Amino acid sequence: MIARMNTPIKDHPANPFEGEAPGILFGLPMPMARAMKLSGERIGEDRAQIRMGFQPDQANSRGDVHGGAIASLLDCALASACRSHDPTAFGVATIDLTLHYVSAGSGDLIATAHCERRGRSISFARGEVRSEDGTLVALATGTFKLMARGGAQA
Repeated sequence: MIARMNTPIKDHPANPFEGEAPGILFGLPMPMARAMKLSGERIGEDRAQIRMGFQPDQANSRGDVHGGAIASLLDCALASACRSHDPTAFGVATIDLTLHYVSAGSGDLIATAHCERRGRSISFARGEVRSEDGTLVALATGTFKLMARGGAQA
């Protein structure tokens, strides 16, 4: 079982990503981040935190946040944790993503992720999504391929 990941994250140097434009997630252009109202809150020390602002288009037939939206949030958070050592130097491709839905999500959701191991090109991460009141919504593990941008080394 994943322990609650609520210990503070020291932001990557001076949190250069604070106030990013919509569609940018930790320094990388990502149009789906704008569409899904994703905003990067913290990154650094092999961790990342992303908030997804609720919008009615994300709801399922019961009015809860759809599982697909939660999966996308976790995918972005885990991938961001894997590139947290140098966020603007790497893109990430998802190789595998496993989710466990624990309870219905409503309102804004916050994903926190941790990169458990980073190799030269493959990284492994885990994460969770909680509602603003702290209710655990979902857990995930994933495997990601780091892709250097502009000659960076993993």
